[in-house]
Amino acid sequence: MKSSKFLLSVALVLCMALTACGNSNNSEGTKEAEKKPETTQEQGQKEDENQVIEVSTVSPSDPYLKFDEGESFDKNAVYDAYEKDVGVKITNKWVAADDPQFKEKLKMTIASNDLPDFVRVNATQLKELTEADMIMDITDVYDQNATDETKKFLMMDGGMQMKTATFDGKLMGIPSSYNPYQYQYLYVRTDWLKKLNLPEPKTMADLLTIAEAFKTKDPGGSGKAYGIAVSKDPFNKDTGVTGLRAFLNGYHAYENLWMEDGNGGLMNSDIQPQVKDALKALQDMFKKGLIDPEFTVKDADKESELIYNNSIGLVFGASWTPAQLAKGAVVDGKVVQEWGVYPIPSVDSNPTMNQIGLGVDEYYVISKNAKHPEGVIKLLNQYIVTQSHPTEEQKVYEYGKDLKEKGANYWLLNPLRVGRQIDNNGEILPKAIETKDTSILETKDQKTRYERAMKYVDGSDINMWWEYLISGPNGAVSHNPKIQQNKEYLQNKFYGAPTPTMAERQEILTKKRDEVYFKIIMNQVSVDEFDKFVEEWKKLGGDEITKEVNEWYKASK
Repeated sequence: MKSSKFLLSVALVLCMALTACGNSNNSEGTKEAEKKPETTQEQGQKEDENQVIEVSTVSPSDPYLKFDEGESFDKNAVYDAYEKDVGVKITNKWVAADDPQFKEKLKMTIASNDLPDFVRVNATQLKELTEADMIMDITDVYDQNATDETKKFLMMDGGMQMKTATFDGKLMGIPSSYNPYQYQYLYVRTDWLKKLNLPEPKTMADLLTIAEAFKTKDPGGSGKAYGIAVSKDPFNKDTGVTGLRAFLNGYHAYENLWMEDGNGGLMNSDIQPQVKDALKALQDMFKKGLIDPEFTVKDADKESELIYNNSIGLVFGASWTPAQLAKGAVVDGKVVQEWGVYPIPSVDSNPTMNQIGLGVDEYYVISKNAKHPEGVIKLLNQYIVTQSHPTEEQKVYEYGKDLKEKGANYWLLNPLRVGRQIDNNGEILPKAIETKDTSILETKDQKTRYERAMKYVDGSDINMWWEYLISGPNGAVSHNPKIQQNKEYLQNKFYGAPTPTMAERQEILTKKRDEVYFKIIMNQVSVDEFDKFVEEWKKLGGDEITKEVNEWYKASK
C-alpha cells in the first residue's frame, strides 16, 4: 500500500511538471487552450437545446378515447409529436382506468410521496402539497420558459386564475383553466308561443304566464304537460339543463356564492332573503302543477324526456343545451320543434346577474424532485400554440397521425390542457354566420362552429341545427356581448382550497339546504321554514365558515 501511494505521488508530480512546461513553452498553445473551453461551451449549449428531456406524469383513461392500431398511452402520435416538436418525452408512471380511479390513485400517490414530475390536482391538494413542501415554486421556471403568448393566454381574465395558484407570492401551479364566463339562458318553444299568441319572455312575470299557458293549454298535445323542466339536482353548478340556478338568479338569488356584504366583507348567498322569494315562486308553480311532481327522482336525462315528448317547452340551460334539445327537436332529418333562446328574465327592473365561477378547479403542479421542470412549461407552450393557431401538421395533437377527425378523441392524450379564459364568440360567430364572412373568424373553435352551423344553413346537414341555435344570429352566444359589456354577472369572491370548517361541514350544510329547499318547493312546509334553516345553517358551522372566509378575504387583499 505504501508503494502504491508513492508511485501515485510521483505520477502526480510528473503530471504537474509536464503541464507547467507545456504552458510556459507554448504561448500559441495557451491561446488555443483559452479558446477551446469557450467553443466547447457553445457547442454544449446547442447540444442541450437539441437534447430530448424526459418528464413523467400520471393519467386517467377515458371511455371516449380510441387508440389507433398499435398505439397506447406508452406510445402514441401525440406523445411522439411533443418529443419531435419541443424535445420533451412524456412517460406515465401509471394510467388509471377512469377519472374516479385516477382520483383515488392520486390520493395514494400523494400519501406515499411518490409524485411524478407533474400532475393535475384539485385546489385542496394544491394547498396541501404546498404546505408539505412536496411541489416546486415555479415562479422563476415559468417566467423564464413560458412564451409571451403563453403568459398572455393565462392572463386573459386579468390574472384571477393565476392568483388562485399563488401562495405568499409564489406560483405553485398552472391553472387548468377554462372560460369562467359561462352563462345560463332561458330556452322556450317558439312554435308554441306563436300557436298560443304569447309574447317572448322579458320578465319573470312573462315566464310564469308562459309556463301556465304551456301547462293548461298543452300545445304539444302530450296529455301530460308541465310548465318548466326541473331535475333532481337543480342547484348543482354542473347542471347545464333542467337546473334552477338561473331561476334563482332571476330573483337576484344565488347558489352557494360568496358575495360582498356591503360592509367590506363577504356573505354566503344561500341564506339571503332573495332566496326565499325565489322559493316562494317555485312553490306557487308546484301548486299549479307547472313542475313535474317526480322531479326529485329524475336526473337531467330522464327529465329531458318530457322535453323531447312535447310535454315541456321551457327550460333553463347553458350555451350547449341545444345539443341536448336536438334529441327531440330534429327527427328523421327534419326540425320538429322550434326553440328560441333568451337572457334570464328579471323579477324587477334591475338586470339579472348571471352567476359564474372562477373558471378553474384544478391545477398542474411540478414535483420538487423534477429534474426538468422547464419541460413541463415547454409542453404548456406547445399546447397553447396548437389550440390557438395550429398548422396542418399540428392537427396531430387533436386527431392523431392521420390528421383527420374520426371520433377517436386523441386530444385527451395531451397531458397538460388549458382553455381560453374568455372568448369573443358572441361578437364574431352570429355576424359571420349571417353574412357568410369567414374572414372575421379568429380561432379554431370559431372556424369549427361556423362550419357546423353553415351545414344547417345550406341544408347539407339538418342535424347541425343545435350549433345554429348556439352560434347563429339570436343564438345563445349572441347574448353574451351585452352581458359582458354591462357586467351583468356575479363572480364568486372566494377561491382556493376550502377553509377548515368548510371542509368539515360544507357537505352537511348543502344537504340540509337542499332538503329544506325541496320541501318548500314541493309545498310540504311553509316558505317560512327558510328562516329556521338560516338559523340552523349558522349554528351548524355557517357562522364559523363565514368568519374563516372573511379572515382569508382580508388577508388576500
